[in-house]
Amino acid sequence: DWADFGIILALLFINASIGFIEEAKAESALDALKQTLALKTRCWRNGHLVELDTSELVPGDVIVLRLGDIIPADGRLLGIGATGEATEGDLQVDQSALTGESLPLSKNKGATVYSSSIVKQGQQMAVVTKTGGDTFIGRAAGLMAVATEEGHFQKIINRIGNFLILITVVLVLIILIYLLVVNRGTPAGSFKKVLEQVLVLTIAAIPVGLPTVMSVTMAMGAKELALRKVIVKRLTAIEEMASVSVLCSDKTGTLTLNELTFDKPYLTNNYTSEDILLYSYLGAEPGANDPIEFAVRTAAEEQLETLKNRTHNHEVPGYKVTSFLPFNPATKMTQATVMDLNSQESFKVAKGAPQVIIRLVGGDDDAARAVNALARRGLRALGVARTKSGSLEEYELVGMISLIDPPRPDSGDTIRRCNDMGVDVKMITGDQQIIAKEVAHRLGMGRVILDAGHLVDPDKSDEEITEHCIRADGFAQVIPEHKYRVVELLQKRGILVGMTGDGVNDAPALKKANVGIAVHGCTDAARSAADIVLLAPGLSTIVDGLMTSRAIFQRMRSYALYRITSTVHFLMFFFCITMALQWHMRPILLILICILNDAATLVISVDNALISPHPDKWRIGQLIFLSVILGALLTSLSFATFFVARDVFHVSEYQLEAIMYLHISSAPHFVIFSTRLSGHFWENMPSPIFFIAIMGTQVFAMLISVYGVIVGEAIGWIWGISIIGISLLYFVVLDFVKVFIFRRWNFEFTAHAWPTKARKEKLAARKIRAVQQERVWNSIDRVRQLGLKVQALQAMCVK
Repeated sequence: DWADFGIILALLFINASIGFIEEAKAESALDALKQTLALKTRCWRNGHLVELDTSELVPGDVIVLRLGDIIPADGRLLGIGATGEATEGDLQVDQSALTGESLPLSKNKGATVYSSSIVKQGQQMAVVTKTGGDTFIGRAAGLMAVATEEGHFQKIINRIGNFLILITVVLVLIILIYLLVVNRGTPAGSFKKVLEQVLVLTIAAIPVGLPTVMSVTMAMGAKELALRKVIVKRLTAIEEMASVSVLCSDKTGTLTLNELTFDKPYLTNNYTSEDILLYSYLGAEPGANDPIEFAVRTAAEEQLETLKNRTHNHEVPGYKVTSFLPFNPATKMTQATVMDLNSQESFKVAKGAPQVIIRLVGGDDDAARAVNALARRGLRALGVARTKSGSLEEYELVGMISLIDPPRPDSGDTIRRCNDMGVDVKMITGDQQIIAKEVAHRLGMGRVILDAGHLVDPDKSDEEITEHCIRADGFAQVIPEHKYRVVELLQKRGILVGMTGDGVNDAPALKKANVGIAVHGCTDAARSAADIVLLAPGLSTIVDGLMTSRAIFQRMRSYALYRITSTVHFLMFFFCITMALQWHMRPILLILICILNDAATLVISVDNALISPHPDKWRIGQLIFLSVILGALLTSLSFATFFVARDVFHVSEYQLEAIMYLHISSAPHFVIFSTRLSGHFWENMPSPIFFIAIMGTQVFAMLISVYGVIVGEAIGWIWGISIIGISLLYFVVLDFVKVFIFRRWNFEFTAHAWPTKARKEKLAARKIRAVQQERVWNSIDRVRQLGLKVQALQAMCVK
């Protein structure tokens, strides 16, 4: 049958094309990692300093590292310059893209430097210890290579498809054998005739349009997300994002700005914030690449009115720096001699390590306690002092500058909104634990930040470590392997995990996560490893992505529920009617039902969706159970329609076929108005396009049945309107059944109804965790109440 063949082939080609075009992407995470490596390096060979390709380096080579170099291999610093001379000061190395540390690290003789990090200050020689895949970054590349597995969405589609195919094949084989045996020796019992009947039934039952509708729905969602500056690289990530319940986020550059800024200072001797900014600016080295100096200069230029409208950027109105001593590693401070042009009086300004400045002013216990308080909060302190009036030797303390990599302005609000949507945000950073706790406090997160050592504790089982991952608000001092391990352990518990990041160190975890999200300004490696790329700074667009993905998920789940229900109804009715009465419908009518209904449901991609306040789950057991119940109820209506038309109204054979065609086309099709929601159908109205498409196909089916076009014999307007009207009323009845099942269905019901060892163990574990969680919340409430009482007592004492 060439017409049927062409229609079915076209459907398959459309499905394959959409999947290929929408998901085609040219990405290689390993190639992107290679681009972050240095291409050339200077190396001592045969007594000569030569330039080599980094691929030629071997362990034992001696290389020269200087300002601006990308370190080509892991190595150990030798503490000497390019020609063997002594070096002053440490090598400042930026490892933020590898480890997430927000500040360059000072490294000297014997320290290890890592491939792909950048030299920010100084010059030293180093001996190569590891190259290629053995380096720190090479191990990250190895993790990315193994982080490939079948996506969550593909697993779900396979389970749904396998269920429908299995029941179709089983029932069709039974029908095939039954018809061959019962009609043996007659023209109706020929193998070709029977095969034609069951083949068309199989084609109509198996949901070949299922992947197509899903792909189109996700493609439309990807287009919608692109308008919100969320670029989707892997279509199935949209569905998986709707189910994400844990979002692991890198700190540096993602939750924070990745730049040091001036925080609230500690002041003494009646000095003000403007004073400490002015003196620290006078004591700052102009043009220095040091991030601390840059932060001090930037803060002063932004906050001091005298520095905003200068003619020359290196001058300070009213002051002149007559002498300047840059930072010296031995003294750990900078010193400047300054002349006040108004009074013509000179004074000195010193800026440096807090303990050095405190010692310079002759000691200050209050200042020492303030430094310790800042350190406990993870803030970097910098002391500022100036000489007293009339003296160039006697210093007095101005105060302590505090510097921090501040949270992005939108990060706190984004985290709160994610929590409101049932998504737990965890901070995973390479920075120190105390810094992570301070940032978490400022973001309004919990402050249970654990050291990365908890992830590799040999005395704990994977189950115990997984519990740490679930309960902790984050981890500090992690390396790429640790981030990867957090994601892996959570996934083994059945949690769908999202991961955000911007650096090379985040790439393995981005690749491993169910949904990897590369933030604005990320490295090529992170962008290549991720499933979703944010084009706007910060994390605020993630909330847009979550809401849109949940809307898309609702559309896909409603279609899946409708499609399984209609398939179950189709198979149950034709299996029973064939076995009992050997009644069948012409192939062209079966194909017409399949094509029209699947074509109409393509517009579900633009339907209005009710967004869930919690992460969505497929709950395949619930989906199939509900589909079987709805399918059975539809089957009962189909038999009622069949017998009333045949035995009560005594319609002709062709009219009966037309009546059943219209009924089987409309009754299951209108159920999609109910499956759109978990609540009643009137709680959220369908979009006009969706409503017109669904009703339009059924009006078309009614017209060809009323006038006898294609179907064979006209049934008239009374039959046509009656069938459509009954189908519409019946979907309302099924809607109440659906709501009843949804409201009473939970995991405990499943575990009791279909008890298995795994379900019993899971249910017991859930009850234990619920008890533990209740104890934790009770403890927290008691602590809060105690805190309120203490505050009240303090307030009374002050009064």
